[in-house]
Amino acid sequence: MKLSPSVSIEHTETGLEFINVTSNLCDAKIFLQGGQITEFKPNGKAPLIWVSQNETFLEGASIRGGIPICWPWFGTHANDGWPAHGFARTSLWQADEVHESDEQITISLKLPMKLVNTTYWSHQSALKVEFVLSDKLQVRLTTTNLGNTPFSFTQALHTYFPTSDIKNTHVDGLQNAQYVEFGEGPFLQNEIVGFERETDMVYTQASTKQTINTPEGVISVSRENSSSCVLWNPWIEKSKRLSNFADDEYKTMVCLEAANVLDDAVTLEPKQSHTLITTISWQANNN
Repeated sequence: MKLSPSVSIEHTETGLEFINVTSNLCDAKIFLQGGQITEFKPNGKAPLIWVSQNETFLEGASIRGGIPICWPWFGTHANDGWPAHGFARTSLWQADEVHESDEQITISLKLPMKLVNTTYWSHQSALKVEFVLSDKLQVRLTTTNLGNTPFSFTQALHTYFPTSDIKNTHVDGLQNAQYVEFGEGPFLQNEIVGFERETDMVYTQASTKQTINTPEGVISVSRENSSSCVLWNPWIEKSKRLSNFADDEYKTMVCLEAANVLDDAVTLEPKQSHTLITTISWQANNN
């Protein structure tokens, strides 16, 4: 991969390699483990994504925060012992290309399929993620069927957003969507969503744009090639059971995830591709 003037390769104290971006557009960090962006701060504005203060950045472990890539399944697999949310978020990705212009920086990574355990995934396929960085962040996850038979998968871009106070945070734009929560439903979302308890809502037939209203400002979240999304906050009791997560950090984060889940699962015919896209930005002025 040929680097640009704003892009460098660095390592954590634990040895994990990440791509560091420092430019007049934004600052960002993208880890090769998981193909995962963990920092995005537009120039002159507040950070747009959240990482736990307890994150240890250990080899082979998923990173708590940023945008984990859940692929080729979302949630718990039917087979006992298979990794939750698939294997992409703990696999080592390969840096592919960097393109920098005055308007944006694009960084792409690919998952080396020859290293994937065929017990989990035997299909001939390619997986690429692109990060388009400017005053907003766009993430594009592309799956291609390289084989001669169709296959199906579910996926999510598990974005962690920051807030200073979850009780004063609301999500608008999910009205009229249906959701399943804790295995029950579907229910109809009638109102703007607030947070007063553990929340784990899987939405279908959702509009392609939502806003997260926080004390710091309004975050715009949009999706393409997706009619489903996930809204999550672990609240008090589950926070105590989560790895790399402080007991009170539920107060400072919320996940709103672009997805292809439930009846929005993707089936790819031979030689077809599908790209799940999420775009996030500050909608209001922020410091």
